[in-house]
Amino acid sequence: MNRIFTLFAAAALLFAATSSRASDGFGAVRCGSDISKALIGQKISNEPVVAIEQRHKSLGLADLGGSEISDDLFLASWRICGDEYALLEEKDVVRDVLKFPAHSSDSPEFIGTCRSHGKPMHDTIMAVLENGKAAGDLPAKTAWKIDEAKTRFVALPAEGLFCPRDGIITADGGA
Repeated sequence: MNRIFTLFAAAALLFAATSSRASDGFGAVRCGSDISKALIGQKISNEPVVAIEQRHKSLGLADLGGSEISDDLFLASWRICGDEYALLEEKDVVRDVLKFPAHSSDSPEFIGTCRSHGKPMHDTIMAVLENGKAAGDLPAKTAWKIDEAKTRFVALPAEGLFCPRDGIITADGGA
């Protein structure tokens, strides 16, 4: 009887160790499926990113960086299945996911605060901007605000939305 119990306990421990290691938030993601839906509610592991990327090579998973929005809210960017996704995490749990549009030096990615029709906004904004030759703030092509209270991305009208160059995070600086 003790031998059966010992074997059962060993099997349970092995299963628990395997389950916890694979539980990095990306286990349910499949290319060609609804990636946002698969990620919402998942707990993102804080193990080394290299280990997570290695484990999910089939997804082409790559950490693109992140920003602390508040003490409890983190914005993480990942390349998944060839597209960029912004994950809004509250205490390591994914609360919302945004498939972020392509961006470049001509249309740089922005994170920060902007002005709407000349008035300062206090929310954190994610946007793709129109990079012009003129100095000063750039107009938004598409934008979302981060609703901290509801931990959601909220689409914003781009008309009249201007954002400063110092919030550009595109790799080449968008200059």
